[in-house]
Amino acid sequence: MGPVIEVRDLRHTFVTPRRSVAALDGVDLAVERGEFVTIVGPSACGKSTLLRILSGLLQPGSGDVLIQGATASGRPGLAAYMPQKDLLFPWRKALANASLGAEIAGVARSEARARAAALFDVFGLAGFEHAWPGQLSGGMRQRLALLRTFLVPSEVLLLDEPFGALDAITRRQMHHWLQGVLARDERTVLLVTHDVEEALVLSDRVLVMSSRPGRIVASVNAVFPRPRDPGIVTSLDFVQRKAELLAALDRVTGV
Repeated sequence: MGPVIEVRDLRHTFVTPRRSVAALDGVDLAVERGEFVTIVGPSACGKSTLLRILSGLLQPGSGDVLIQGATASGRPGLAAYMPQKDLLFPWRKALANASLGAEIAGVARSEARARAAALFDVFGLAGFEHAWPGQLSGGMRQRLALLRTFLVPSEVLLLDEPFGALDAITRRQMHHWLQGVLARDERTVLLVTHDVEEALVLSDRVLVMSSRPGRIVASVNAVFPRPRDPGIVTSLDFVQRKAELLAALDRVTGV
């Protein structure tokens, strides 16, 4: 069987009446079943654009994007996509927000809400099923948004900086929690982040994207044993991989 996520010679240019901006230029990548891969790179290098194309929400200029062997170009729903902001609907209570992605994917409302309710404890949200989004902390909102993404009937998760707006302590807690969730329900994950340490803590492999127009220019393995203790960040092997990753980023940014 081939990769679950495959991108071949992907190119995309944003065209406006005033100018054209090349966002992606010949991106190639492959993610195997059950693998957790993270993409890091300079701001505005095309990371989010790549996820939007894989999610089917943006038609690429050229190239191939495949999810489980099927073209994802212009076909939303083949992968579960979580954008940078949680985008919870303030007029829907937590349970209704959690079930929304599954409902849109065609799951009956009653079944989608039953599935969501069964996972509120796993996602650290038990007792908040009927809370409004405005009553939840930042970490709880992110867990709720991730639960909504998990409930979409897809093996593939596309996560665009899901913890970027959180403080350092909450983010560290979320890393530990996400690893526990994935140990229960293995998925194939492609994550975008600006946080090098986050990338190494969560991933099996970290890809480095060049400055715009983006392309993959380096790959760093993060072959640390799982489950990963938070203290791994001080280990010699981790520090060496982090230095390797930072050096690759320095090369693409010209530092």
